[in-house]
Amino acid sequence: MLAILSDIHANLPALQAVIADARSRGCSRFISLGDVVGYGAQPGECIDLLQSFHVTNILGNHDSYITRNENCPRSRVVSQIIEYQRAVLSSNQVNWLRNSLDFLRKEELLFVHGGPDDPCDQYLYTVSRNTVPDGVRWLFSGHTHVQLLVDFNGLGYCNPGSVGQPRDGDSRAAYAILDGETVQLHRIAYDIDRTVAAMKAAGFEPFCYENLYQGAQIGGRVDTINIVLP
Repeated sequence: MLAILSDIHANLPALQAVIADARSRGCSRFISLGDVVGYGAQPGECIDLLQSFHVTNILGNHDSYITRNENCPRSRVVSQIIEYQRAVLSSNQVNWLRNSLDFLRKEELLFVHGGPDDPCDQYLYTVSRNTVPDGVRWLFSGHTHVQLLVDFNGLGYCNPGSVGQPRDGDSRAAYAILDGETVQLHRIAYDIDRTVAAMKAAGFEPFCYENLYQGAQIGGRVDTINIVLP
């Protein structure tokens, strides 16, 4: 069985909880849909843990800010956090991010961070049968931090949700499991206080972590994905 993780965002306690839960359910393989870094205080520890399980990572936009030595064009706060993470990541950890795939296609399965039109930075806040590309049975993407599973008469879309910063009103870490042709969504509670303690120790402002208790974006917004049925 394959555990599908996304948007870990340097949240080590959440990642540890998800991996432990997935393994308890029989998962021996893991894939990350990107954004291992960004937002949190423990990017290196998350990379090391993923490496220890030989996890394949799809490049996320936050990952790309590190690998391309760029800042986020949309957020000053994100850029400041990326600068912090650049200072604490080792060269080996950055090189691991650089080895991330742009996307992964395995027969009728397509794994991306954003969407099929822009694998790194497309936000899929609306999905329909047409969202799934030709020849694909299951499309897996992250980026929105909203967990969703929908089957459009034989064509499936799955967002496993965010491990490290859920934004769908549920503070529990989210992930998905692919078992043959079956996809299941899972949530697992983790020690948010431990995540916050690490962020406080790193000098993060309260608005950077208060949202974790709400399952929301920084600032408190809760997001949804609109489903357009045939």
